[in-house]
Amino acid sequence: MGKTVIVSAVRTPFGKLGGSVSGLKAAELGGKAIQAASKGRTEIDSVIMGCVLQGGQGQLPSRQAMHYAGLPWQVETETINKVCASGMRSITTADQLIRLGEAKTIIAGGMESMSNAPYLLPKARWGFRMGDSVVTDLMVHDGLTCSFTGVQMGTYGNEIASEMNISREKQDEWALRSHQLAVESEEKGIWTAERISVDIPSKKGTITVQKDEGPRKDTSLEKLSSLRPVFGHSGTITAGNAPSVNDGAAALMLMDEDVAKANGYEPLATIVNHTSLAMEPREFPKTPGFAINKLLQKTNKTADDIALFEINEAFSAVALMSMEIAGLPAEKVNVNGGAVALGHPIGASGARIVVTLIHELRRRGGGLGIASICSGGGQGDAIMVEV
Repeated sequence: MGKTVIVSAVRTPFGKLGGSVSGLKAAELGGKAIQAASKGRTEIDSVIMGCVLQGGQGQLPSRQAMHYAGLPWQVETETINKVCASGMRSITTADQLIRLGEAKTIIAGGMESMSNAPYLLPKARWGFRMGDSVVTDLMVHDGLTCSFTGVQMGTYGNEIASEMNISREKQDEWALRSHQLAVESEEKGIWTAERISVDIPSKKGTITVQKDEGPRKDTSLEKLSSLRPVFGHSGTITAGNAPSVNDGAAALMLMDEDVAKANGYEPLATIVNHTSLAMEPREFPKTPGFAINKLLQKTNKTADDIALFEINEAFSAVALMSMEIAGLPAEKVNVNGGAVALGHPIGASGARIVVTLIHELRRRGGGLGIASICSGGGQGDAIMVEV
């Protein structure tokens, strides 16, 4: 089998709930990222995009995103829903197809507009009878709640953090670090290598969004420690040490190595390998760490061989658990900040952390890197790239 190389890797700015990019639906955000990732190329075999909150979006959001990107109708598409791992699974699926010889060029990534997730009337199909009924928030129901137990992800995050003795103080300290590093990266212009600008139509004309809304320069440990727990009075997860609700997209163009060379594309990175695993649903916060261990074993590497790790901060506790499980030094993990600061548009995050990893490895002169992410239902994914 040949190698798969990544020749472009971009993301949109990440906006808050009802914020800067909420005027675009997920497929439109995805189209912006795909268009930038394509680098003007139309000879693309497939577009594979992760998207979790598909209710009300219309048929095949990936197909819509492909069209918004201006690609020809002959480009087939697939939409993947693996909850928060959707964007990463899109990339690893594309890699498998290319290495099997089923495709030469694929754009893969993820997209989500949590702001535009609709509400559902579950009983409306067959008519309401007497009494009150229920309006279901599909963002919470389909994206943030365990389908087996009805328990929200944050509740399980609390429980596992307690079992692993991950204190509130440690979580707040990690959240502060995430914001400080993200703000520092903004001030140094580091994000500009991966982030595209997005034009948003409005009544007052076109608004160009260039920056992420989440990173806070004014946060402090004192402010973070004053916040109340969200999931139970004795919990440790707060609005400050968890991500906000977000919108955004990320996309990468993957090619067969020989095709990239023949067409004059300089690879940004090579995909080395990837893996996934599953545990009991409530144990999902542990999965990034165990996925990293599984991938290291699969590639006959150790953590010392890896220059950088990107672990999705579904909560601060997830990054802390992962470092403990996989034995990772903090100085190698999320070195520009993570989802607590940037945000976590659930279908896009798995692709975003790969994009960020590649660009930071290049900025530092290369090496091996691993990105890892947990997902609802008790699953986790990890991918290794080399720059």
